[in-house]
Amino acid sequence: MTRETAGVNKGGIGMQDKMKGEGNEIKGKVKEEAGKLGGDKSTEWSGKADQAKGEVQEKVGDAKLNRP
Repeated sequence: MTRETAGVNKGGIGMQDKMKGEGNEIKGKVKEEAGKLGGDKSTEWSGKADQAKGEVQEKVGDAKLNRP
C-alpha cells in the first residue's frame, strides 16, 4: 500500500464513521421526540442512547481523519 493509498483509505473510513454517527444522531432525535409525544420513556431513552452513540462515532471519525 502506498502512502497515497493509505491516506485515501484512512479518510474514507473516517468519513464513514462521521456519516454513520450523523445518521445515528438523527435517528436518535426522531426516536426521542416520538417517545416524548407518545409518552414512551423507553423509546425516549433509546433515542438519547442513539444520539450519544452517534456523537462518539463522529468523534472517532474526526480522530481518524486528523491522525498523521
